[in-house]
Amino acid sequence: MSRLSSRQPVLKPQDLYLLLVLAACRDRGTTYPELAEFSGLSMSEVHAALKRAETARLLHFDAKRPRIIHDAFKEFLFHGAKYVFPPLRGGMVAGIPTAHAAEPLSAHIAPSADPAPVWPSVSGKIRGIALAPLYRSAPAAALRNQALYESLALFDAIRSGNARERTLARKLLEDRL
Repeated sequence: MSRLSSRQPVLKPQDLYLLLVLAACRDRGTTYPELAEFSGLSMSEVHAALKRAETARLLHFDAKRPRIIHDAFKEFLFHGAKYVFPPLRGGMVAGIPTAHAAEPLSAHIAPSADPAPVWPSVSGKIRGIALAPLYRSAPAAALRNQALYESLALFDAIRSGNARERTLARKLLEDRL
């Protein structure tokens, strides 16, 4: 009789990040090399992330191409991901605006006197409170693609914002998916 492994599969931050990349790619191609280049992940990281996402039933493969299962992905993104990947904040740093300080949310939220949330980055020109990105290569990839940047910023608003920011971010992100 074969033994069942006691290891529980667990999603990692790069898995959700890659799903957001896949959603932002749309028709730009979804081969492993294309996803690796677009996301800044290695090919092995892309492969492992897609396999974990498939195990979690957030995507399936159609003709060897990864396809997001939108209902499951939205449910996880809007209701579970903020608990699995809680926001990690730091001190004042120069960085790239995220959450309510970035488009498209910044067009709907009046600026406040509080420092903006930013991903720490030497490329950033805004000083604000550090908010660790979902994955280390996310800020660089976001600067190369506006759709990905907006999706990542909206997810940051869902996981770190107040009730109004979360509600608005969810609506805007749902429209993109």
